[in-house]
Amino acid sequence: MLSDRIRAMGTAHWLLLFGLILTAWSALYLMAVPADLRGLSRLYGANFWEALCTVTLDGAGYLSATLMWGLMAAAMMLPSALPAFATHDDLGRQTGVPFWPLVAGYGVVWALFSLIAAAMQLVLYRYGLISAIGDSLSVSLTAGLLMGAGLYQFSPVKEACLAKCRQPLTFFMQHWDEGPFRNGLRLGAVCLGCCWALMLLAFVGGVMNLAFMGIATLIMVGEKMDSVGRYVTRPLGFVLMAGACGFLLGAV
Repeated sequence: MLSDRIRAMGTAHWLLLFGLILTAWSALYLMAVPADLRGLSRLYGANFWEALCTVTLDGAGYLSATLMWGLMAAAMMLPSALPAFATHDDLGRQTGVPFWPLVAGYGVVWALFSLIAAAMQLVLYRYGLISAIGDSLSVSLTAGLLMGAGLYQFSPVKEACLAKCRQPLTFFMQHWDEGPFRNGLRLGAVCLGCCWALMLLAFVGGVMNLAFMGIATLIMVGEKMDSVGRYVTRPLGFVLMAGACGFLLGAV
């Protein structure tokens, strides 16, 4: 029952998980680049950031970028997995299986994604395709990311991953004997299969842009809801492809 689920989410491990999500969003808020400064960067060009927050092409720069992407993954992806976490928690209370190894396995997958995304950010910055704050400076890059994400909305891989995310009970029953950590890895992998292309649109919407992150989080949460997700995924694909065409036509 809904009342039982609400009471269960008041237990210590749920409060800690919600606290982790809020902490990630709070850290992102403190690190976010204000819209007015983004506007100044467009007015004065990429050199505007040299005295403020240049991404360095060394270990420290990579570590900072990885931390930033890790916070983004925690803030955006943990909420999208809450229905699956709740399903596992229900099963775990009945069978004595712990909760946190599942979350840890899920986190490992997105930590690996953060390592890759941070490396991409430094490479794109090195070749002048994005600014020091991670915004695209290239029409081709912007259009390519939008078109790629739009086409991926129609792919069999995304459809298969979304099917598993929308039916977490079936998903866990198929793999329950593997244990919570491996189930967390599996859950993280299918969530990555759902969302990696949308996450990379941060280079279009602006890395550390809170408005983009908030909208993207709502979209990814909606896609994984069985009741509404099917009405989100394909229309979003058309919107993204239209956006890509719009950028290309605007550059002509």
